[in-house]
Amino acid sequence: KVGFFMKKIIILILLILGIYYLSEDNYDLSKDAIRFRVIANSNSTIDILIKEKVVNKLSTLLFDKEETKEQTREHIINNISNIQKEIDKIFKSNNYDKTYNISYGLNKFPEKEYNGVKYKAGNYESLVIEIGEGKGNNYWCILYPPLCMKEETNEEKIEFKFKIIEVLKDIF
Repeated sequence: KVGFFMKKIIILILLILGIYYLSEDNYDLSKDAIRFRVIANSNSTIDILIKEKVVNKLSTLLFDKEETKEQTREHIINNISNIQKEIDKIFKSNNYDKTYNISYGLNKFPEKEYNGVKYKAGNYESLVIEIGEGKGNNYWCILYPPLCMKEETNEEKIEFKFKIIEVLKDIF
């Protein structure tokens, strides 16, 4: 009976540790996500406007509802030349003479908190567009799993949940 009781305690401890490490506050996306970031040249009005135009155009190109991380990765890689063409068009039509850099792979991200969820600093698989000197505000979202950040309003609030945690919370 003691062995049976100890097994139950060990299972319970492992479940609690699992819930803790998978909880929203501790979840590390670095291994599971593909992120997207556009960094403005500066915070001047024109630089922010160009960043917004790049984000809007590339969002329509990049969000294609891929079902797996591998499909998302392939979609990005297959569209690098299209991304360059779209950025070139935006710059040309706005007489914007800055350079830009496209980096796909492991890129360093600072810690970010959004709606009470912390996204740990680290190297993330990502597509990063750095415009000019890259010293302005940036836009970021997650291409896989698709999760783009919206500004919170009184009407809507994005809530992050993990199904396994919800099931385990119901059990206990």
